[in-house]
Amino acid sequence: MGERLVHAFGEDALGELDGTAIAELIRAGELTPEDAAHQAAERAGRVDPMLHAIAEADYANVAEPKPGPLRGVPSFIKDNTPVPGLPTRHGSAAVPGTVSPGYGAFAKQFISTGMTVLGKTRLPEFGLNATTEFVDEEPTRNPWNTGYSAGGSSGGAAALVASGVVPIAHGNDGGGSIRIPAACCGLVGLKPSRGRTVASELAKMPINLVVDGVLTRTVRDSAAFLAAAEGYRRSPKLPPLGHIRESRGRKLRIGLVLDPVVDTEICPQTRAAVEATAARLEKLGHTVEPIRLPFGDPFVTDFLTYWGMLAFLLSALGKHSFGKEFDPARLTPLTTGLRRIYQRGAHRTPGTLYRLARAKSAYAAMFRTHHLVLSPVLGHVTPELGHLRPDVPVAELIERLKRYVAFTPLANVTGAPALSLPAGLAEEGVPIGVQFSAADGDERSLLEIGYELEDAMSWRTIAEQARRA
Repeated sequence: MGERLVHAFGEDALGELDGTAIAELIRAGELTPEDAAHQAAERAGRVDPMLHAIAEADYANVAEPKPGPLRGVPSFIKDNTPVPGLPTRHGSAAVPGTVSPGYGAFAKQFISTGMTVLGKTRLPEFGLNATTEFVDEEPTRNPWNTGYSAGGSSGGAAALVASGVVPIAHGNDGGGSIRIPAACCGLVGLKPSRGRTVASELAKMPINLVVDGVLTRTVRDSAAFLAAAEGYRRSPKLPPLGHIRESRGRKLRIGLVLDPVVDTEICPQTRAAVEATAARLEKLGHTVEPIRLPFGDPFVTDFLTYWGMLAFLLSALGKHSFGKEFDPARLTPLTTGLRRIYQRGAHRTPGTLYRLARAKSAYAAMFRTHHLVLSPVLGHVTPELGHLRPDVPVAELIERLKRYVAFTPLANVTGAPALSLPAGLAEEGVPIGVQFSAADGDERSLLEIGYELEDAMSWRTIAEQARRA
């Protein structure tokens, strides 16, 4: 397939509007939820044959949206979350397509915001990879340049939002799975604090890495979603957020991290994007100073062991978790390879769990001296499709992923929030993201810095890029 930029923005009522603006039109009676859903479905029909981002479309059975703040805004839910009438396959050919009778725990919170669910988005098998690619199926393609990865595991969601099919889509993040595709596709990707949103069916693990949220094109849509979700259920263990609509102009002390926990260097384009963001922050009056992460190779080894343990549990307990038709022979080489590696080192599990649980205190210590930490999202620019395919020999694939997913897992292990923001375009024509990390429960600081940079840096959408071409 020839590489190209693909988008669905047009002159229909959705235009280039974000979800907040679409909800305002619907409240004003200038657009109906039905028309918004129909136009989003038409957009999907134009671009998904090229992007392959949708796992299941359900345009004919769209439910009446709930009366929430985002009522009628078209969206999609990721295909690891139950939605009535649709199968949940977790991106795996091994999982039978059993149709769910109802919404999952987080999906109930998601639809309480009023959004209209049009179907489900693709993800790599069990969300274990950082690209949405498969062994025997078309990959999900990056709409900025279809020869490149859209990231993972919420790659389908990112491709639909970036290309203009919908303004907001569900994602979840167990090692960077919201922030990675957001960085790859030029989006806002906020991983909330653990417990900020309702725990999903994926949360049943010794250390709960996974939290649900959304990918958006604007900071205000991410803020609007969290406010609406809080209206459904407010976390009793975290400070309330409310609806954060702007920055309060606080001058922050921000730590700058350019060295990942893995022994590798970030690519020059990524470094330049982070340094340019740091310079912009200083012009805005913030203090930015280099710091080092309080972690090293032992953390990497422990996270890889835990990652392998998840692959082992998913495959070993597949018939119990997914039904007797689960077929382990159809698992990807990545999943089976991770399982074998884990089995050889399973004796390390107790120590791994102990050390990962203790990481939270070392991580929290950074925020006793700094309000935020700025870093890359990824170790290098999103790769061409094939670089991270699940059938790359597993030892080589793990080394590639270690160099690539070099910054995001810390927030998952510790439960703290982190935010991916656009920071420019690489020479390859694909976006580069930067990450801001905050103390547990401090999404407010993340959203406020997001508003400031959104105003200061004038992020470019695909539609704007197409007009400049």
